[in-house]
Amino acid sequence: MVHNVYDARLYKQCYENIFIKLSVLAVLPIILLSLLTEVAPAIQEAQPVANVAPAAAKEQSEGTDEVVPGEERQTSEITGLFVERPESAVAFKGKDITFVAKVDSTGMLRKPNIKWLKGKWMDLGSKAGKHLQFKETYDRNSKVYTYEMSIIKVVDSDAGGYRCEVTSKDKCDSWTFDVTVEAAEETQPTNILEAFKRTKPKKEGKPKPEGGEAGEDEGDLDFSVLLKKREVKVEEKEEVDVWAILAAAKPCDYEKIAFEYGITDLRGMLKRLKKMKKFEPKKSDAFLKKLDDLYSVEKGKRIQLCVEVADPNAQVKWLKNGQEIKPSAKYVFESVGNLRKLTINKCNLSDDAAYECVVGEEKCFTEIFVKEPPVTITKPLDDMHVVVGDKVEFEIEVSEEGANVIWMKDGVEITRDLTRYRIKKDGKTHMLVINEATKDDIGLFSVFTNGGHSESDLEVEDKELEVLQSIADLTVKAAEQAMFKCEVSDEKVTGKWFKDGVEVIASNRIKMTHTGRIHKLTIDDVKPEDAGDYTFVPDGYALSLSAKLNFLEIKIDYVPRQEPPKIHLDTTGSMVNKNTIIVVAGNKLRLDVEITGDPAPTVSWKKGDKEITEAEGRVRVETRKTLSSFVIEGAERSDEGRYTITVINPAGEDKAELTVKIVDVPDPPEHVKCTGVGEDTATIIWEAPKFDGGAPIKGYLMERKKKGSQRWTKLNFDIHESTTYEAKKMIEGTLYEMRVFAVNGIGISQPSATSKPFMPIAPTSEPTRLLVEDVTDTTCALKWRPPERLGAGGIDGYIIEWCKEGETEWVQANEQPVEKNSYRVRNLPVGEKLLFRVFAVNIAGRSPPATLQQAVTIREIMEHPKIRLPRQLRTKFIRRVGEKVNLVIPFQGKPRPSVSWSKDGQPLDPKVVNVRTSEVDTILFIRSSEREHSGKYTLTVQIENMEDKATVEIQIVDKPGPPMAVTVTDVWGFNAALEWQPPKDTGNCEILGYTIQKADLKTKEWFTVYEHNRRPSCTVSDLVMGNEYNFRIFSENLCGLSDEAAVSKNKAVIAKTGLIQKPPSYKEMDMSRSPKFITPLVDRCVIAGYSAAISCAVRGFPKPKIVWMKNKMIIGEDPKFIMQNNQGVLTLNIRKPSLFDGGKYTCKAINDLGEDEVECKLEVRVATEKVEERK
Repeated sequence: MVHNVYDARLYKQCYENIFIKLSVLAVLPIILLSLLTEVAPAIQEAQPVANVAPAAAKEQSEGTDEVVPGEERQTSEITGLFVERPESAVAFKGKDITFVAKVDSTGMLRKPNIKWLKGKWMDLGSKAGKHLQFKETYDRNSKVYTYEMSIIKVVDSDAGGYRCEVTSKDKCDSWTFDVTVEAAEETQPTNILEAFKRTKPKKEGKPKPEGGEAGEDEGDLDFSVLLKKREVKVEEKEEVDVWAILAAAKPCDYEKIAFEYGITDLRGMLKRLKKMKKFEPKKSDAFLKKLDDLYSVEKGKRIQLCVEVADPNAQVKWLKNGQEIKPSAKYVFESVGNLRKLTINKCNLSDDAAYECVVGEEKCFTEIFVKEPPVTITKPLDDMHVVVGDKVEFEIEVSEEGANVIWMKDGVEITRDLTRYRIKKDGKTHMLVINEATKDDIGLFSVFTNGGHSESDLEVEDKELEVLQSIADLTVKAAEQAMFKCEVSDEKVTGKWFKDGVEVIASNRIKMTHTGRIHKLTIDDVKPEDAGDYTFVPDGYALSLSAKLNFLEIKIDYVPRQEPPKIHLDTTGSMVNKNTIIVVAGNKLRLDVEITGDPAPTVSWKKGDKEITEAEGRVRVETRKTLSSFVIEGAERSDEGRYTITVINPAGEDKAELTVKIVDVPDPPEHVKCTGVGEDTATIIWEAPKFDGGAPIKGYLMERKKKGSQRWTKLNFDIHESTTYEAKKMIEGTLYEMRVFAVNGIGISQPSATSKPFMPIAPTSEPTRLLVEDVTDTTCALKWRPPERLGAGGIDGYIIEWCKEGETEWVQANEQPVEKNSYRVRNLPVGEKLLFRVFAVNIAGRSPPATLQQAVTIREIMEHPKIRLPRQLRTKFIRRVGEKVNLVIPFQGKPRPSVSWSKDGQPLDPKVVNVRTSEVDTILFIRSSEREHSGKYTLTVQIENMEDKATVEIQIVDKPGPPMAVTVTDVWGFNAALEWQPPKDTGNCEILGYTIQKADLKTKEWFTVYEHNRRPSCTVSDLVMGNEYNFRIFSENLCGLSDEAAVSKNKAVIAKTGLIQKPPSYKEMDMSRSPKFITPLVDRCVIAGYSAAISCAVRGFPKPKIVWMKNKMIIGEDPKFIMQNNQGVLTLNIRKPSLFDGGKYTCKAINDLGEDEVECKLEVRVATEKVEERK
């Protein structure tokens, strides 16, 4: 970012010149011309001073090949798959920018795949939309793919490092680039006259000029806009090679040099220095091939590091972050010749580290980067609609535990510093909690992971104010106290009191109080002028509560005689009839009863037989001389009943009865449940409320929601009178929940308990291809195919029903649905003609039935016996000795036939051959076959006088014996003729051929001459002159070669012809020497359960005898060990070693001239995973 810095002295000088020259406004045009002539050169000299760090960074980019900090160095040459690469750029905020990459597909068989990434792993392909746009074109002539990424209206968050990756089968290439976001350039005014504007006057009390034009010449002139923001010319400095300075400096001075030259990315600087040092030519004596600079692996996958050492016997050490790695199930070491391998299984984030391979004093280094798969959101956010003060919980579920998520509101990140919001995390569940919602919380809440995001709109509405107790009319006498009282639902609400529309002002006599949810207006010493209409208006709500204050004037008339008491009961108002009063629950009841009589009568109120004497409280009686008031504050259901008022004086008595009925909203409906579902419908039933609120139930309102959601949807706006409702327009396969409200004349009840979740599912179609499989005297076997249309509910089973032909009463054959597509109906009436039908059953109920078109007579049918011999048993059945024989032969016949087996006309011995027979097949089983089991087996199936037979020929074969009488019949030139006799034991099958091998008497090693020779004779050619040969022959049949070979009785001597031996003129060199090991055994560490081998090499003549020993004990014919000798290379293979196979192994070579031995130590370790499993 370039900052514009102005020279303060120049600004001051220009300002003073302008102020002096504009003192005479009459010559303004001339002054302007001269002013511009003087100021312009001075303004042009002002240049902005560049920020130190960006300037240094610019020098680095121009003078060196430095790249994006934190990334590897990339050369400017075009290599790999890219023809043109996206370059780093500076984008202006609010503008558009496009990056272009071109890929040559000439050598590709398939279309290349491209990815645009931001940061380390954030894939931008999933963010495509209005802000990020991608375009792809292909030129058929040049075979070049062009990929474009456009950022529309750049914002600050678009700044950062980007990477473009292209892959095609086994090829891959990538390129990194940077995007820097700067503020948009400010435009200067084109009209210079607009720059001459006056500032506001400093003193507001300054009088305006005469004439009425007050704002034109008022204030000071401001010419700061004429000072254009231009770059300050910086003196050119000599270019300094910062990297040469860093390469020659000590590591402790790196930070100081980086600060001096404006390098801010220390990690990127260190990577580049490391790579620069790597290019220095340095020959390694220990390594033929070193590790690559870095490796990349996905989390959970396996990676292998491999080096090639110069010395095949060299021991290597593997280090991770400087700590030596021990072999285990996770870290596996391998040593094959000159190769040394380290395999890391199931990589995780802890394996993202630096690794070293050490051979003696030399090392090679690498770094492994573990890619973490993107975290996706499995349960997104739901929109929220709450009222002020409610608790709000946004909840999501992600695919990985411990994932990092970012919460944002209207694009601004929510941090833990904001006390209004609480961020909670529980495994894969992440929550954002707002304890008390306010209007300020309205907005769009978003949550982001590195693999996706989710959004939710939060709407907050004002809480409706409920009146818990309204104010009531009062009638008071002079000098008494009048008190109006009301109660609202919110204790924070304030309000004002009005009398006849005029606000009441507090005084010594009039007091207004607010305690919690109760507001009171108290008037002491009531006067006639206090009478009127009083109103309470809550602040901020369109609501008012009104009552009337009546002033009662007392007139005293002298009555010399007594008057019996009289109750004057007003039957108007809330009275339904003469004696019944209806009160809404929660409201106040005040019944003023006027009483006359002289002397003043005594008043008594009773509810049933219980007298009401309280003068204070919720239910009370207020008595004056001629007025008795019965008051119930906040009427409840228990207040309902018959009340009696009695007045008595010496002159007489009067009595009145009245009934108080409390009405309320009804109780919620009960037992809401779903009784049936369809493809997009569901039938819901419920029970009426136990208490109807004292008023008849008018109907019901229904709501539904998806399971797991918090949003309820109204299903009807008009009252539904029935207790059964069919919900429509539902999504098949989705779980829903229902609740019901009851409505009476007072209002709407609380919602019922939520029903059990149900799923709209259509019944399946009818089963198909219903057939009768079998009929007996009392049973009938049916089979069918599944329905063609299953729907989202699948199939729970099938119901089978039958009825007699001509009748309509169907009988269910199975109590529980059967899952198979077949069923045998039992206990049927013999000889009756019956019809059958099958239903498919699922959660939606029964499907339409599949019915047999014709009736079935329940009577067993005679069927001739028939053996259905499998195709493979119609020819000779051949098995090797020791293999099992399992023959399954199906048959049919009714009634059930009798089955018998025989071999070569004799009954089978059950101790030798096992036979098992069912209703539909018979099984012949031999656990381990022998040659004696060969023969012809006859199966007989018989029903009364009818029978059927089938014969199976079984042949048990084995390896043949060796040929007989192998003889060399003739020798000529380099050829030898052989003849022999076939073996006595052919293995119970035909001899397919012979294998002939030869061996000269010098090496005594056998070499194969012919394979699969059909005749009992052959001619062996290409024999070496001067050698004597032995021959051996193997027989071959279906089981393979014979275990033993027949060796020729005589030898074939290839004589030297036409050559005269000259006696040597020198002494023949003696090749005899004692054994000497030229390659020793190497100590090894192996993992238990994995086969291992140790090798060495020996030289000696005559050929030495080899002896292997373990812990000084000779290893005999132990099948666990395999000893091999190939031209002096000795190998001991150990099959699946255990802990007991560890120890010291010795190889000894012995001949007539001496002996030699080598030894090594073998360590067997158990994998840590197996140890943990045993624990």
